[in-house]
Amino acid sequence: MVGQRFVSLLEAHPWFELKWVAASERSAGKTYAEACNWRLRDPLPKGARELSVHECKPGGAPQLLFSSLDSKVAGEVEKEFAQAGHVVVSNSSNYRMEPDVPLLIPDVNPDHLALARQQRQQRGWKGMIITNPNCTTVGLVMSLAPLERAFGLEKVLMTSMQAVSGAGYPGVPTLDILANVIPFIGGEEEKVECETRKLLGKMVDGHVKMGDFAVSAHCNRVMVEDGHTETISVALKTKATLADLVEAWRAYRSVPQERNLPSAPKHPIIVREERDRPQPKFDLNAEHGMATVVGRVRECPVLEFKYVALSHNTIRGAAGAALLNAELMKSEGYLD
Repeated sequence: MVGQRFVSLLEAHPWFELKWVAASERSAGKTYAEACNWRLRDPLPKGARELSVHECKPGGAPQLLFSSLDSKVAGEVEKEFAQAGHVVVSNSSNYRMEPDVPLLIPDVNPDHLALARQQRQQRGWKGMIITNPNCTTVGLVMSLAPLERAFGLEKVLMTSMQAVSGAGYPGVPTLDILANVIPFIGGEEEKVECETRKLLGKMVDGHVKMGDFAVSAHCNRVMVEDGHTETISVALKTKATLADLVEAWRAYRSVPQERNLPSAPKHPIIVREERDRPQPKFDLNAEHGMATVVGRVRECPVLEFKYVALSHNTIRGAAGAALLNAELMKSEGYLD
């Protein structure tokens, strides 16, 4: 599903053009149209239909590669491409927590991109690997970043209601998810808890000092096609009011907005004031799926404040996030 989002988002991109696709030996030699079981509502782009599918091996590939490989195989394959001089922008989890690998949300921690130069030097690679976070982490961190910047974070409690598209295709069996909630997604809670602290950590002496706040995550799969909804409670380090939180979200801007990067949402955080929003049915595609939508902001009797956040898991949480990472890299001169 993420690979198809990459193909769709690259169709009319002003900076990048899709020229090369690769997959397993089973698909190699076929055209993309023959190898792909296209599942998006938008039609398969004409420019991708006749592309020949290659094996996932260096040689003949362009400098910039987007990886949506399964984590079971991504680690070694991405390493081979980075060693051969390619810039790999990865949606896979294998390298996210490596100390010399940038884990990026350009709206949140663009300065962490500097780790890539250390990575190349320390590992002796001609290329590099850049990662974007888990799809659940993205919506959480996008909503937390303005609060961390303005008030500091003390404690975070998050419960997710995650769409079935996050499990890929064919994904969760119908009889498992129909009229049901599955309160377990393997490894998800651990990823959210550690990735959040790395993303909101500070660069100190060339290394990321992890955020000094506690994160607790509950992750659930629900019968929604696209869109991860999260209920979040926070305790802050400095005093704030509900109005202060709303103002921090609405005023939040960062490097992607300042540089007008092609995939950057003009408003990275959108606040809904209706008592029953955000909802995937109505708010999923805000800012072309790249904004995080928050609502139901209120006081919390256990922590200080609580709210709901929604993000598009295969766009903002995956392919769109990686594309924005590449745009940041180009604007910083990493792709020259």
